[in-house]
Amino acid sequence: MSEPSNEPVRELSEEELAEIEKKYDEGAATRSVAPRFGIFLRYVALTFAVYHYLTAGFALPPDYWHMGWHLSGLFILVYAFYPIVKTKTAFDLKTGAFRFGGVPFFDILLMVLGCAASLYVGVAWHGISWLGIDEMTFRMGNPNGYDLLFGGILIVLVLDIARRTLGWILPLIICVFISYALFGPYFPGILQHPGVKFNTFVSSMYFPQEGIFGVTLWVVSTIVFHFVLFGVIAQRTGLGQLFIDNATILAGRYTGGPAKVSVVSSAFFGTISGSSVANTVSTGALTIPNMKRLGYPGHFAGGVEAAASAGGQITPPIMGAAAFIMAEFLELPYTTIVIAAIFPALMHYVGVFAVVHLMARKLGLQGLAQDALPQLGAVWRDGWANIVPLVGLLVVLFSGYTPYMSAFCGISLALVAGMSRLKEPITLVYAAAFIGFVVWKYLGGGFDLTMSLILIGGALLATLNPQKRIRIPEMADTFETGVKYALAVGAASAAVGIVIGVINTTGVGFRIGFMVTQAASNLGTDLAWLFTFGDWVLFSVEDLTLFISLVFIALACILMGAGVPTTALYIMLVSVAQPALAQLGIPPIASHMFVLYYGVVAEITPPVCTSAYAAAAIANSNPFRTGISAFTLGLGKVLAPMAFVYAPVLLLVSSTGFDLLEFSYTAISCLLGVIALSAAVVGYWLVPMGAISRILCAIAGLIFIGPSIQADLVALLIASPAIVSQVIARSRQTAPA
Repeated sequence: MSEPSNEPVRELSEEELAEIEKKYDEGAATRSVAPRFGIFLRYVALTFAVYHYLTAGFALPPDYWHMGWHLSGLFILVYAFYPIVKTKTAFDLKTGAFRFGGVPFFDILLMVLGCAASLYVGVAWHGISWLGIDEMTFRMGNPNGYDLLFGGILIVLVLDIARRTLGWILPLIICVFISYALFGPYFPGILQHPGVKFNTFVSSMYFPQEGIFGVTLWVVSTIVFHFVLFGVIAQRTGLGQLFIDNATILAGRYTGGPAKVSVVSSAFFGTISGSSVANTVSTGALTIPNMKRLGYPGHFAGGVEAAASAGGQITPPIMGAAAFIMAEFLELPYTTIVIAAIFPALMHYVGVFAVVHLMARKLGLQGLAQDALPQLGAVWRDGWANIVPLVGLLVVLFSGYTPYMSAFCGISLALVAGMSRLKEPITLVYAAAFIGFVVWKYLGGGFDLTMSLILIGGALLATLNPQKRIRIPEMADTFETGVKYALAVGAASAAVGIVIGVINTTGVGFRIGFMVTQAASNLGTDLAWLFTFGDWVLFSVEDLTLFISLVFIALACILMGAGVPTTALYIMLVSVAQPALAQLGIPPIASHMFVLYYGVVAEITPPVCTSAYAAAAIANSNPFRTGISAFTLGLGKVLAPMAFVYAPVLLLVSSTGFDLLEFSYTAISCLLGVIALSAAVVGYWLVPMGAISRILCAIAGLIFIGPSIQADLVALLIASPAIVSQVIARSRQTAPA
């Protein structure tokens, strides 16, 4: 039996954690600027945040102005904070004749050009007669010289800010799509097309409704940014700590307690966090040292945190903001997406829990001592008010209001909970302002009476928060941090709009889909003889074609997802991979969930697994080995998409309909498969497993995922020798000497 580690486990300081986040989250490392210029950029960031906050609650300007302002803020802040090339000294403060406030004049020029190109669409929307610019309606598809100039500038600079914040992978992928659009006649076979003229290409990429000013930038500027900001403010006001404390109370006392705390707290916090790396660093700072103290190996402790944190991106109700984009693409209510995500997320966490539990049993690790657990009464007596903003946000969201209105109410209640105190009457101005807004909305018919009373009650309750009040400078820092977190996903969403524009213009999505299904069909035909025994066919050519297609698409999603934020990655993958899935007859919601899940799997798949590398830095473990641990812990997430593609009933709201009996049977079968795979990974169920038993359990686990009685019987048959040997070995262990 393994004993808790006596080796001292050093907890990292906030500065060290920030450095880890900067190292592994491409968008977290920023350039040092001169103090005065830093103050200017601080005001830009605060203006950016306040603009989005106020427009969410009061009224959005026309789309072309709204997205133009959003892009302008991105250009100013990205070119100020991110150097042209990332070197060891690139982020240091440098001054000289060719710099302004520590920023090279070249970047200042790009900043100005980016703002001009972003705002030109709004300025010239109704035409500028003295420049000979017609109304936008007359220029669609027939851009003038100004359109071509500013459109070309915007395309190049959008790719550049994506490169500066996220590295080369995403821009290179987008450049391939641009090349495909412009040089279509030179591509071989089915990919060949007449090509898109340069004028037409710029028009498609630049004008609203398509390309850069399309749905991706609209969703990020109108919804995603607000939830990133809410997540940062909620973390600052204490919601993250409340999650960790409650997770410790729930799971800490059981076998392998700290690891289970990591799983629960990361699920709680990850759903409101748009970044898996930020989630890993925030919760892992506490959970990883605790796991190591208990006796878990460092690579395993880091893997648990990385797998759980990445899972937050697929955990309802907020899913790291991906749910809102999916709802927009599918034109379905947000609640439908959330309901569909419930069982797949459960499947992922059952897998992580099973591996954690079995590993603890194998190592002989116990839970935390009773005196090491937080006290439920003390936790809620001190932190109860921090849950009010989240409850308010979810109530508004599930009542059918727009996501940005729910974010506005959530942020407002978080500000009240953080800054208003009944004992300090002057601070009640924040609560009074929000209550005034609610009353104004009620009188104008925006809120009904019930909703108004709930929000007013929430604001009044939040003023009773017993925790220390957050002052204006501290909250300003929080707003600024929220903006910095949103820069990378904003740049990526604008750049990914180019991919969607190319797909809409050339139809390449359906061409790729046909290529995938055709290749899978040919391979399936070649392999069919392996599964044919006389007149009995185990797997038909159609079955093999579907399975091989899914594997191809899953691998493509994982490869394209290396180092790209979940939200931007989903937008890109759904544009490229979803048409192939549609050709296979898979329901739309299942195909969208499929690409989202495998995009998230990329976060914990070596060799590029940023979440695992951040966890390894905290755990002081081998990064690659930590990545392997994270991947094996996330097997539930790897298998879940296959399960709900074959059995859409698992999504609860699929167009194929819902049957309780079918759902219950399929769900139990899938969970048995995940548990069997978990036992195979750990090499332990009732007692340690031999190599043959592990192989049998792994094969059985994969077959269990197939939603049929025949598959389950075959799985049981394969697993039965391992089960019997485990039961016999266990009975011998427990038998009296």
